[in-house]
Amino acid sequence: MADISKHKRIVLEAARSLTEEHYLVGTGGNVSTLIEGEALIAITPSSMDYMALKESDICVVDFDRKLVEGERRPSVESGMHLAVYKARPDVGAVVHTHQVYPSVFALICESIPAVFDEQVANLGDVVKLVPYGLSGSGDLLNNIAVAVENKCNAFILQNHGAISLGMNMEKAVRNVKLLDKVAQAYYLALTTNKPISRLPEKIVEIIFNLVKNEQNVEAQRKKGTK
Repeated sequence: MADISKHKRIVLEAARSLTEEHYLVGTGGNVSTLIEGEALIAITPSSMDYMALKESDICVVDFDRKLVEGERRPSVESGMHLAVYKARPDVGAVVHTHQVYPSVFALICESIPAVFDEQVANLGDVVKLVPYGLSGSGDLLNNIAVAVENKCNAFILQNHGAISLGMNMEKAVRNVKLLDKVAQAYYLALTTNKPISRLPEKIVEIIFNLVKNEQNVEAQRKKGTK
């Protein structure tokens, strides 16, 4: 039996940390982690200030979005998180944010290409734009499920914000921060109206293959624990 309390603490600590560092603001965005081997996730509740959260406020839901533990209403984006976990067995944590610079690309409807080694080594070969879908809608869930099949770990949500993934919460939080750096640098570079230097395709392929191999190993490990 998984230690559910441990997973709730992981979500709580990540939500507080990201709020303190201004990646999450007020009640915007949401954080979840997979409760491995249980087909459950722990996720932040809806419409609560993250700095006021207690462990008991963190919700546990199953893969059908049914509340299993907790007295609060789970995030309205629970379905979005579950869509990721169902499509990507390597993923152990998901963070949805409304960060300013990634949101710029959500408004101009542009993906972010591979421009840094560290970007490809963590986020993948592109930060892809996911077509718009109303929050919590089937359209959004379907669009995300299709998008994450590219094995990347960060995505721009059209007219919405961003979503970052990781094999565990530490990596998901790191990817939130790296996405912010990449989006800000790329945006500022675009404002110069000068040509943007991108990584050579061969280098991108080599680095990203290493990422995908690691993720495949993690997916197989989780499959073996079921």
